[in-house]
Amino acid sequence: MQPVRNLVVVLGDQLDLEASGFDGFDPLLDAVWMAEVAEESTHVWSSKQRTALFLSAMRHSAAEMRAAGRVVHYTALDDPEGRGTLADQLTVDVVRLEPASLVMTAPGDWRVLESLRRVAAQADIPLEIREDRHFFCTVREFAAHVGERSTLRMEYFYREQRRRFGILMTPEGKPEGGAWNYDAENRKAFPAQGPGMVPPRAVFAPDEITRDVLTLVAARFADHPGRLDTFAWPVSRAQALESLTLFIDERLPWFGDAQDAMWPGEPWLWHAHLSAAMNLKLLHPREVVAAAEAAYRAGHAPLASTEGFIRQILGWREYVRGIYWTQMPEYARHNALDAHEPLPEWYWTGDTSMACLADAIGTTLDNGYAHHIQRLMVTGLYALLLGVEPTDLHAWYLAVYVDAVEWVELPNTMGMSQFADGGLMGSKPYAASGAYISRMSPHCRACPFDPQKRIGADACPITTLYWDFLMRNETTLAANPRMALQVRNARLLDEEERAAISGRAAAIRRGEVGANA
Repeated sequence: MQPVRNLVVVLGDQLDLEASGFDGFDPLLDAVWMAEVAEESTHVWSSKQRTALFLSAMRHSAAEMRAAGRVVHYTALDDPEGRGTLADQLTVDVVRLEPASLVMTAPGDWRVLESLRRVAAQADIPLEIREDRHFFCTVREFAAHVGERSTLRMEYFYREQRRRFGILMTPEGKPEGGAWNYDAENRKAFPAQGPGMVPPRAVFAPDEITRDVLTLVAARFADHPGRLDTFAWPVSRAQALESLTLFIDERLPWFGDAQDAMWPGEPWLWHAHLSAAMNLKLLHPREVVAAAEAAYRAGHAPLASTEGFIRQILGWREYVRGIYWTQMPEYARHNALDAHEPLPEWYWTGDTSMACLADAIGTTLDNGYAHHIQRLMVTGLYALLLGVEPTDLHAWYLAVYVDAVEWVELPNTMGMSQFADGGLMGSKPYAASGAYISRMSPHCRACPFDPQKRIGADACPITTLYWDFLMRNETTLAANPRMALQVRNARLLDEEERAAISGRAAAIRRGEVGANA
C-alpha cells in the first residue's frame, strides 16, 4: 500500500469538495477518510430521516470525490469490519493506513472534536484543524466581537455583519430601506381561508444510492422515530442548488409575510427548507445570501422578505455558532431556570390532544422537519412552560430534525428556546399563552381546549402552564425588564386562582391532561 502523507478526515456534515481540509490536496500523496458509524445515530435517538439524509449525502459526496480522482477510504455502516464509533474506526484505520498526519476542517460538534483529538494524541500523530470556511464569521472574529461586552445581542452583531460584507446596504453605507430590521412586517397570520396556493416543496426522488440507504436504515434502526417513505431531501450539491433556485423563484417573495404563521397540514409553507443542505455544507451561506439579495435588487422579492430571510443566515446562524464555540463545553450544562421535568413521552409519538402540538410533532416525525415557529413557539414553548430538563429537550431536537447539528441546535434550544443560559443569547424567555397560538394559527378551532382559559377542565394547557411559569419563576423573571409587565399581571391573581393554576399545572405534569389523543 502506498504511504499516505495527509489523511483528510471528512465528517458527515462536511461535504464540500472545496473545504479547507482539501487545501493542498495531492491525489498521489493524500487520501480521504470517511466513516458511517452507529454512534452518530445512537448517542441521541436519531430519527430515521435524519440518519438517512446524512448517510445518503455522505455516499453521494464520496462518489463525487472518487470521480474527481481522490482516493477515499470509506467505511459503510453495514461493513463487518466497522467499529461503531468515529474514534474507534479512525484508530484502527490510522494503524492500517499509517498516514504521516491527519488533516480536517474544524468539526461542528465539541464531542466529535474532543474524541478525534484523543485519537491523534494516542496514536502520536499530528492533527491539523483548519478553519471552516462555510461561515461569514470565524470563531476568533466572533470572540473579538464579544470582547469586553457585558451583554450580547444578535441585532448588534447582525448590523456589524451587514456593514462588513456590504449586504443590503446603500452606496452611502446605510441599511437598505432606512432600517436594519423589518421583523415587525414579518409577523402576519394567514387570513381565515388559509395560506392559499403554496408552491410544492423541492422533491428529489431517491436514486439507487439513497434507496440502498433507506433499506439499511429501515433495518438497522427500525425502532427509531420517524418514517422513511416521505424522504425527498437533496443529497447532492446539484440537488441543493436546485432547491435554492426554487426557493428564490417561488417562495422568497412571500416568505416574509407568513414567516411566523402556522396552518394545520401545511408543514412547508413559504419557508426555504435549505438549512439541512447548508449544514451538510452542500450549499454555502454566502451563495444563499447573494441569491436572495440579487432577487431583491432585481425587483423579484420585497425588502421585508429578503431582509428577514438574510437575517436568519447572516444573523442568527452565525451568532449561534459563535455562542456555541466561545461558550462550550460549559454551555451545554446551563439550567438557569432550574427546570428538571422529564420530556413527555408523547414528544416521540405526537399522541396528544393539543392540536398545535399534535400537528407540529406529527409533521416533525413524518418529514424530519418543522419550521422555526413550530419549533420555538409550539414544541419549545410547551417544554419551557412545563419546566422540562433543557438537556432532554436538546437531545430531542438533535434527534428528530434533519438539519440538526449541535453547533446550531444546542444554542437555539438552551438559549433562545429554553432560556437555560440565563439570557446570554436572548434578552427574555419566549413565554406566551395559548392566545399566541390562536393568533398565529387556526389550531385552537379544532382543539378541545380554550386558549383564553387558564383554569377549568377545558382550559388550554399552554395557558395554564404560562401562568404557572410566571408564578414559579417570579423572582428570577421580575428582574428582567422585558418580563416585568407579565410578572405584575401574575401578581394580581388572587390566592384561590393561583392555587387552582398550580394544581392544574401539576396534573398536566403528571400526564393527566392533554397526554392522549
